Amino acid sequence: MIRQVEGDTRGSEIHLGIAVASWNRTITDRLLEGALEACTELGVEEVTVARVPGALELPVTALTLARAGCNAVVAIGTVIKGDTDHYEVVVRESSSGLGRVAIETGVPVANAILAVHDVAHAVERSGSGSANKGREAVAAAVATANTLAGLAG
Repeated sequence: MIRQVEGDTRGSEIHLGIAVASWNRTITDRLLEGALEACTELGVEEVTVARVPGALELPVTALTLARAGCNAVVAIGTVIKGDTDHYEVVVRESSSGLGRVAIETGVPVANAILAVHDVAHAVERSGSGSANKGREAVAAAVATANTLAGLAG
């Protein structure tokens, strides 16, 4: 017997947490806008948005959202490469932390932290429409939460 479970993107049963970094806010606001538009389109009615200073604060915020009852979490941030190693540290640690949250809690955490070399790349990935990475992350989080619910049921 083969059982195949694939979640759809119907969000009516999903409480979605969105953790948003304020650093590079002009970009993260655009990602959040795309994420909220996707929530409306997918029927996600319960959304909790938590703002934090930067990308390094996203994992602990995602953990708190997951523990507070969110069925899925999206982490939104923007890290733009500079002349120091700080970029690599922030990207690595924030992404690693989000993965640990998902594994520890069993709650899907979609990573919408842009790691780019210049502002133009961030603007491109945060624009309106289907290329917005906040929008993509919501769809991934909802589909994964629905898959996990299907596996449990």
